[in-house]
Amino acid sequence: MRSAEEMVQIFRKMGYKITPQRMAIFQILEGNTSHPSADDIFKELVQRHPSMSFTTVYNTLETMKQIGAIQELTIDSARRHYDPNTETHHHIICVSCGQIEDIFTDYSSHLVVPEHIKRNFEIQNHQVQFYGLCSDCQDGRSN
Repeated sequence: MRSAEEMVQIFRKMGYKITPQRMAIFQILEGNTSHPSADDIFKELVQRHPSMSFTTVYNTLETMKQIGAIQELTIDSARRHYDPNTETHHHIICVSCGQIEDIFTDYSSHLVVPEHIKRNFEIQNHQVQFYGLCSDCQDGRSN
C-alpha cells in the first residue's frame, strides 16, 4: 500500500499536477480497507472540495490502476471497487449488504490450474473470492 506522499511523487514523475482534489483522493485511499467505489470517494470528498467532479475521481483512480497503485475489484456488476492494497490477497463479500473484507491466507498450494491452460497462459496473479453473509446480515441488523 502506497502512502499519499508516495503517490504525489509518482504522479509528479509522470508529469501530473498535484491538485488539492488529487491529494484528497490519495489521502482517502491511504490505509483504506473499505474497498470504496469511485462514487463512495466522490461523495466523501465533494463536501470538502465543492469543485470536485466525479470525472476527476474516476480519472485519478484509472491512472492509479494503470500504474499498479490500486487494484480494481469487479465484485459488484453495478460499480467497480478499488483496493489500495496491491499485494496478493483475497476477499469475502457479503451477498446482502455488499461489505468486502480482505483475506490474507495463501491458497496457492490448493489451486490447481490444468496443464492445457498453463500451456496457453502465463499466470501472473490470482484472486479467490468468497461470498456469504456478514454477521450483521445474519443477525438482521443490515438492510
